[in-house]
Amino acid sequence: MLIEPIPARDAETLRHALIVTSLIQVAATAIALALTPIAPRAALDFGVGAHLVGYQISLIYFAGAIGSATAGTLLHRFGAVRIEIVALALFALGLTLLATARLPVAIFASLLIGFGYGIQNPASSQILGRVSPPHRRNIIFSIKQAGVPIGAVVASFCFPMLDKAVGWRAAFPVLALLPLMLIWHLMRAHRDERHDYRGGASLLRGLMQEQKLVWGRGELRILSLLGLLYSAAQLSLSAFIVLMLVDNDGWPLIEAGAVAGVVQLFGAGGRVFWGWLADRAGSGFAILSFIGIASTAGMLALPWLPGMATLVQIALLCALGFCLSGWNGVAMAEIARFSPIGQTGRVMGGALVYTFLGVMMGPSSFAVIYEHVRDYAQTFAIISVATGLGGVAAALMAMRVAQVRRV
Repeated sequence: MLIEPIPARDAETLRHALIVTSLIQVAATAIALALTPIAPRAALDFGVGAHLVGYQISLIYFAGAIGSATAGTLLHRFGAVRIEIVALALFALGLTLLATARLPVAIFASLLIGFGYGIQNPASSQILGRVSPPHRRNIIFSIKQAGVPIGAVVASFCFPMLDKAVGWRAAFPVLALLPLMLIWHLMRAHRDERHDYRGGASLLRGLMQEQKLVWGRGELRILSLLGLLYSAAQLSLSAFIVLMLVDNDGWPLIEAGAVAGVVQLFGAGGRVFWGWLADRAGSGFAILSFIGIASTAGMLALPWLPGMATLVQIALLCALGFCLSGWNGVAMAEIARFSPIGQTGRVMGGALVYTFLGVMMGPSSFAVIYEHVRDYAQTFAIISVATGLGGVAAALMAMRVAQVRRV
């Protein structure tokens, strides 16, 4: 497939939008995961058990689902740039409040961070959707979404070092300056833009309208389903890979954590690669199908992991991360592609609700299955049913879209 060049002026606009939205995505993910790499230290200051950080992550994604559900109406009323600014302000405020090390305040702070996380993705998608040429939409959205695993890696490496150097309670308010700097840049770069407040439906009615848009088209229904299934499996891998390596395979904790970090990096590379390939192939659904089937095969192989050579184990896990983390950008690009003109942000917010549901349901469902199976690798093999179903659904939709094109 011939890739058409982008005019220089449009390319500069696209480059700026992509850089800014990618930085916001990295900041959003790192702040959402801020407590996880320092859970033992932070738990001492909060006076609770370290395992409770899992509930904090669930709380963040619960608020994220609410934010995503209301994002369409908020975008319609205030515009994408203003919503990005609000999200960044919530990140800064939430991070600062976490530093108080008071449990009730931390709950409120987590809700603020989660709501900001939920509204920033539809806003970024609307910004990118306006400037992305159709023939490069998948790679552009995938580059932006690579900010998720990059943000996770940043959190994993930076927060423990800052905690060791100055203490996490001193570091968090300083780190809150980063989203404030992005706010300053957005206000400066868009100072000449005018946006009048637009009234309209209430948040509840807007939510219902967004869901009507999502469920009114078959492609968007399948993409929402894929978001639910793939995100559940992806977050299960992120949450339990270290435990699987330590408990099942006898890895030392430090080495297992290092492997988990490398898997995240491969996930970031996978997002860019699959986006590029989807543009070359001209079919996002075909790539999403392959990702689902390949991820299923990788998880089905995990029960045999202990009998493999160390390098083979690492290679298999990296390949699994490369596939299982690579779906997001392609799916978001396809959502933008099949959204009604001018409705990208609203449809994106409505569709991403199911991704947040998958994030909340995946690790908890994994834990329930593990209680019965008592083996992490076997549990992964069971939940591979989710990615297998997603791969089949995407394949059927790819054939349908190809048939419509031929007609």
